[in-house]
Amino acid sequence: MSESNSPLAQRLTALSGAFIKVSSPAPHVALVELFRKPVNAFNDPFWEEYGKVFDNLSLEQDLRAIVLASALPKLFTAGIDFQALGSMANFDKDPARRALQTKEHISMFQKAIGAPERCPYPVIVAVHGAVLGLGIDIVTACDVRYAASDATFSVKEVDVGLAADIGTLARLPKVVGNESLVRELAFTARNFSPTEAAQLGLVSKIVQGSRDEVVKAALDTAKMIAQKAPIAVVGTKHLLLHARDHSVQQNLDYTATWNGAMLQSVDLSDALKAAQAKSKPIFRPLGKHPAKL
Repeated sequence: MSESNSPLAQRLTALSGAFIKVSSPAPHVALVELFRKPVNAFNDPFWEEYGKVFDNLSLEQDLRAIVLASALPKLFTAGIDFQALGSMANFDKDPARRALQTKEHISMFQKAIGAPERCPYPVIVAVHGAVLGLGIDIVTACDVRYAASDATFSVKEVDVGLAADIGTLARLPKVVGNESLVRELAFTARNFSPTEAAQLGLVSKIVQGSRDEVVKAALDTAKMIAQKAPIAVVGTKHLLLHARDHSVQQNLDYTATWNGAMLQSVDLSDALKAAQAKSKPIFRPLGKHPAKL
């Protein structure tokens, strides 16, 4: 049976919607592609679909790694569709009630764009062309970030009169190593290159070329991850996120408790037996609802 006809591939394809394509190009791997012509500008239906796709992927028990990319050949995303902001015109005219409705709308938007971070499986984002505004919010919520050599980045929000509010200002200072440069980029909205993004720590790999080349590189990494013990990979992501938001000692204590249970997994013995036999281990699916870990 080819991978495109496997039960997993059929389930993943069924998650595709009006703006997002989902496929399984390799065993245990999902490819999620943004596809809203002409420039992947996000309106409400787009980001709502985005959040639902990743939340549904989180419940897929036989998945092990995800690649996020754009299906459009020229760019990743131009960011928010500002014409779509007209929907806020229907909010209450009373300032206090309007503020509450705006807060709720922003919070729902934040939750949708943060879905890859909630997903228990590693998410590798592969960007090319323009990665503007909301594009930075999207990539900072992913685990591994690759850029094609033709990519251009910008924290664009101040150019349109607002502070970035969907995740960039919360996550970017924590995923990079130069807060001075983070502030410069956020204050000026200037474009920056993949080379500067790598120096900043925003991306870990620059791939020569454009969409096809960077997606291939990301899929190669996803296939490598998919061969590892799923209990170990899911636990690693979970513990890394805990470490980001807690002290060293708190994370050490939590990890000891976590592995008190996880070290009892059959994955550990399967990996050791395969190593002794010099063969590739075959691991069981995680089981139901890994997103609830």
